[in-house]
Amino acid sequence: MSFVPPLLQKRLCGGTAEITPPPPPSQVLAFRDTKTSVVVQWDKPKDGLEPLGYYIYCRETGTEEWQTVNNKPVTGSEFTVPGLQPGKEYVFCVKSVSDAGLSESSPETDPIVVRPAIACPSAPRGFVLLHCGKAEMTIGWKAPKHKGGTKILGYFLDQHDNSEPDWHEINTRPIPQRVCTVSSLQEGHLYEFRARAMNRAGVGEVSEPSDLFRCEEWTMPEPGPPYDVRCTEVRDCSLQLHWEAPLYLGAGPVTGYFIDLCEEGSEEWKQINKQPTATNHMKVSDLETGKCYIFRVRALNKAGVGPPSLPSDPVVAKTKPGTNEIELGVDEEGFIYMAFEAPEKNDSSEFIWSKDYEGPPDPDRVQTEEKGNRSKLILKEPSEKDLGVYSVEVTDVDDDISASCTLTKEEPWLVQILWCACDSPGASLCLPVIKLISGWNIDVLEKGEVRLWLEVEKLSPNAELHLIFNDKELTSTPTHKINFVKEKGLVELIIQDFCADDKGIYTAQLKDGKAKNQFTLVLMDESFPQGTRQKHHERDLISFPGPHFIENLTWKVLESCEVLLTCKVTEFLQHSILGAIFRGYEQSLCKCFAAVTIRRWFLLGRNFNKKGKFPDSVVILSVAPPALSATPLKIQPTEEGIKIYTDVKYYTDYMKTNWYHKEKQLGSRDRMRAGSTMNQIWLHILEPREDDKGKYTLELFDGNTAFQEPFKPWAGIPLPLTGTLCLTCCVSGDPYPEITWFKNEKVIEFKDRYKMDVKGSMVTITIERVCNEDTGKYSIYVKNKYGSEIGQVTISVYKHGEIPIGTEQEVPARITTKKPK
Repeated sequence: MSFVPPLLQKRLCGGTAEITPPPPPSQVLAFRDTKTSVVVQWDKPKDGLEPLGYYIYCRETGTEEWQTVNNKPVTGSEFTVPGLQPGKEYVFCVKSVSDAGLSESSPETDPIVVRPAIACPSAPRGFVLLHCGKAEMTIGWKAPKHKGGTKILGYFLDQHDNSEPDWHEINTRPIPQRVCTVSSLQEGHLYEFRARAMNRAGVGEVSEPSDLFRCEEWTMPEPGPPYDVRCTEVRDCSLQLHWEAPLYLGAGPVTGYFIDLCEEGSEEWKQINKQPTATNHMKVSDLETGKCYIFRVRALNKAGVGPPSLPSDPVVAKTKPGTNEIELGVDEEGFIYMAFEAPEKNDSSEFIWSKDYEGPPDPDRVQTEEKGNRSKLILKEPSEKDLGVYSVEVTDVDDDISASCTLTKEEPWLVQILWCACDSPGASLCLPVIKLISGWNIDVLEKGEVRLWLEVEKLSPNAELHLIFNDKELTSTPTHKINFVKEKGLVELIIQDFCADDKGIYTAQLKDGKAKNQFTLVLMDESFPQGTRQKHHERDLISFPGPHFIENLTWKVLESCEVLLTCKVTEFLQHSILGAIFRGYEQSLCKCFAAVTIRRWFLLGRNFNKKGKFPDSVVILSVAPPALSATPLKIQPTEEGIKIYTDVKYYTDYMKTNWYHKEKQLGSRDRMRAGSTMNQIWLHILEPREDDKGKYTLELFDGNTAFQEPFKPWAGIPLPLTGTLCLTCCVSGDPYPEITWFKNEKVIEFKDRYKMDVKGSMVTITIERVCNEDTGKYSIYVKNKYGSEIGQVTISVYKHGEIPIGTEQEVPARITTKKPK
């Protein structure tokens, strides 16, 4: 800010007398002018000689560097600063200049956003008759081409009877809509109309008179004309056309619309669609870039096609410079978002988001955030309900500012993969990952100790480590010492007296802020004798995945919303980890290919590309033989009936599942529903009957070996006398309800063997050391100010092998049980 013109430098060097620099100007103000300029005004200094001129400086808010605006001094007290960025915010200051040099800076102006100055709007136009009765008319019109830089607050209308000399005002208060019904007219008379628009700057100029409309009742069977035909999302070869339905329906409801196109300067209209479209919008494609088009719409009902709408404004099929599209991505919190930045907007402008062009998205499913010229639409809990077209428009601007994007099943990275991640309310698996430097390594130390270690990038002091061995978390002990050196990214486990009990799956789960990752090592050595110590051959201690085995990991999303991973196996050892993990798939492995279908990601990095390939160390699988990891069958009462299930480590569709009842294979029935998730296989029996009792067997078959687990329900709940029984109910309400438990219609006192626990919406009572006395009907009663509900279940406790008998009783879960005598 010490710039001095060369001319003044010569003047200053010409004499030796001390000259005092001039005082700075005062009252510096900045005013909106155009979308690229701002007017700066100031008052001359009150003291001293009048300056030779002034220099103006500007600075974009958020930066520190001042820029000189003018090359030579301004002699007046006002200057229009050109070449500013639309929508950006600036501050300005001014310096006086005299023979003595430059003054100090004036006080800065208040920050100002570069937008056109507010002015009165131009005149409305395009009047059309939309409906007519014996003594009233409904007319519509188009908005002004120039809105004056702010929102149109309303319109004033005048009418003129062609048989009279004077105009008469229709309304004294502005009408916010662009449709108005005018009453008390004379049947058979001709009328014309005119209008003025109003905004914050005042009332604009009056429009040209409309055509003469005759006041006579419409009786034609065809529908009236659609109206307000407009174009959005104008691009080089396409645009989106919108219109409003006709107000006069004729002999029946509108069943569709035909769209006509005409090149500007031509009178030949061409119908675009052969079949009528049922919606009030349509995308028009295959336009010729640079050509100017006009559109009109005709409505159809059972009687035929009605008159055309008023033609749209001419529109050039060309993407304007500075046009932005909707940005689609995943934010730092892991939620899918769509963001749009307007190249310009006014103080009153709004971002209007729409789903499938039918109105705003469901507010329960989305959340909007706005900052400056940017609007962000966030999907709260993405699901297939959110598929569709999302569009956004900016209001109160003269030029069209709009865009759209489509969420489809063809966007696997965004839709299907994230929605398969069932653990997260958005896309919480799509968070930053901790970078792996060196995968699992195995060293045999001098004293025979085995050291397992891996190295990741440098971690913060708040980083966390959970070391899991065969589904149980390890803690550091003298025989299994865990070292976690965060500043070096080192994870280390030193095992003394390594033996067969130490074989299995080791997983290091790391978390550092929002970044996560996990790394799995599987130690398998079928030839290693149990109970002895020996050094191990490195080829028998292989980590998974490892660079010696996996190449060209690719993926694709199946129609079933599953992800198919395919990899090339470059080496196959009989005792390698691949042989251990993919039991039953050795035939396909020998062909040097392996495939696994998983229902969700264990880890998914953000920076993979859309071609179906992952960068190194992004996806880590932890897979175990499903058939060998199933738990015994269990039973669970549900609202619809009874659920028999088994928990599995991992289940894929490559496994074949068969259910048997009394040694007979079950087929598909209305009351028998079999299914699975990634961690559970189940059979749901709806409305159980007496003939549903008996032995149930689940058979899992992986292609080579079968696994069977029998289960015999359910004359009650067979428990050992030292067992523990848990009854759980999901409770919700606002306000949260009061909860009371009953046994045989008496309030349960929670002491001794009876305990109650509430975690969120789950309410559980636990009965320890279950005995025959615990047989009975249990009820939960919940109540708040809006009402109450009761849930019931009957429990029978008996010795193993006995079948309780008694009278039948219906319980709310629709399970028929029997009370013991």
